[in-house]
Amino acid sequence: MSGRQSSLLWDVAAPTRPSELPGAAMAGFTDTGVARYDLRLIPHPAVTLIVIFDGDIAVDDAAGRCHRGSFVTGMGFGEVMRARRAMAFRCLQVRLVPVVAHALLGPAVAELSGVVDADDVLGSEAALVSGRLADLDDWQDRFAWMEHWLASKLTGRVDPEVAWVWRRIRASRGRTRVEPLAAEVGWSRKRLWARFQSQLGIPPKRAATLVRFDHAVHQLVAGRSPATVAAECGYVDQSHLHREVVAFTGRTPAAVVDEPFLAVDDIAWGRPG
Repeated sequence: MSGRQSSLLWDVAAPTRPSELPGAAMAGFTDTGVARYDLRLIPHPAVTLIVIFDGDIAVDDAAGRCHRGSFVTGMGFGEVMRARRAMAFRCLQVRLVPVVAHALLGPAVAELSGVVDADDVLGSEAALVSGRLADLDDWQDRFAWMEHWLASKLTGRVDPEVAWVWRRIRASRGRTRVEPLAAEVGWSRKRLWARFQSQLGIPPKRAATLVRFDHAVHQLVAGRSPATVAAECGYVDQSHLHREVVAFTGRTPAAVVDEPFLAVDDIAWGRPG
């Protein structure tokens, strides 16, 4: 399914001005009633908050548990998840880079290994946010309100060393060797692994793998051949790329390009880079 076709599944709204909150990206989705289910939720190198303020979405996790309503997923979320059912929904999706997510959610970020009900992470604030978004009539007003709310909740921060390592991983699109980064920040390998995991939710090597996958899969969606993507994104060979795409999405490189959540990225957030 191409981006043109997937735009029929949802009406997609995006902010019309740059965010004043670095590390947060938002988009709004309105169900048009023609989406197929079950839909894969494609892993992304960000903590994702889905606030549903109209209708309903049900998401099944790897253990078979059903989550209904607003939810949060960890960075990459480590499993193939699917949206099984949806009914006339409107939702606002927020992608938070992990250093910003830690500032918002604190140590809870480290526990986000899969999908978690928003109530369990945000408490009573989850209903407040959903209700306020429902009261607003315009997507741009919703984006502005959400940005203000997020900014008011950013109280914590990660270690500067952890933030620096994350920036290096992102800048290299996951191709930097992680081990030497510990020496560059003056930490032991063990300390970097422990601090990175406890603050961002996954170890640095897994973060690099996820960032590399994210760049590669969007290159596939853009029409690049698997062989070219494998060579340019730092994979050993095309088979290596194939295994990684299957591990993250449950689909082959040839099939994953039709996933709607990837196809709308250029509409909602713009292609990476």
